[in-house]
Amino acid sequence: MGTTATMKPNRSKTMIGTLGLVYSAMFAALMMIGANITYFLPALSVSGVPITLQTFFAVLAGLLLGSRYGAVSMTVYMAIGLAGAPVFAKFSGGFGEIVSPLFGFVLSFIVVAYVVGKIAEKNSTVTGFVVAALVGCFFNYVIGTNWMFVAYKLWAAAPDAFTYKMAWIWMVPPLPKDIILSVFAGVFGHRMVRILRTRRSI
Repeated sequence: MGTTATMKPNRSKTMIGTLGLVYSAMFAALMMIGANITYFLPALSVSGVPITLQTFFAVLAGLLLGSRYGAVSMTVYMAIGLAGAPVFAKFSGGFGEIVSPLFGFVLSFIVVAYVVGKIAEKNSTVTGFVVAALVGCFFNYVIGTNWMFVAYKLWAAAPDAFTYKMAWIWMVPPLPKDIILSVFAGVFGHRMVRILRTRRSI
């Protein structure tokens, strides 16, 4: 009896861990698709920063997978790209991307998923989810834009007229889209979590 009682929780934890890894892989795949949406819709590619759905998927990963597996999924995505697969924006990839002015956004997705997951874990209301999503969007822009500015100034040969203000001006076109999608992710994520919890309790 004691052996059976011990095995059940361990088996349950193994199943949860396995599902977490499966879902992490799924979100890594969604990030690959979201990174190159502008390839199919060229009109959405403006300024020096491509408009993608990556912020939306990174936020959703944190909301649905939690801080741990959300961050894992984004790390898997980054690792696949650095290994050479063309999964970053504009079908780029390879270890050389680490010096790209846009690589800061890739790094930010890990932070976004983790922070969003942490906030949502502490406040599971729909308001909490929406706030978590917007905070995640904020981290995405701050980390990504600052990396981009530093990269252009130090090693990416920016034009002489390039300034910190210009870096943020480049971020204006995708900002409304990311704010709207973050709010949507918060509402949608909250509903999905409730559905999943209901099914588990049946």
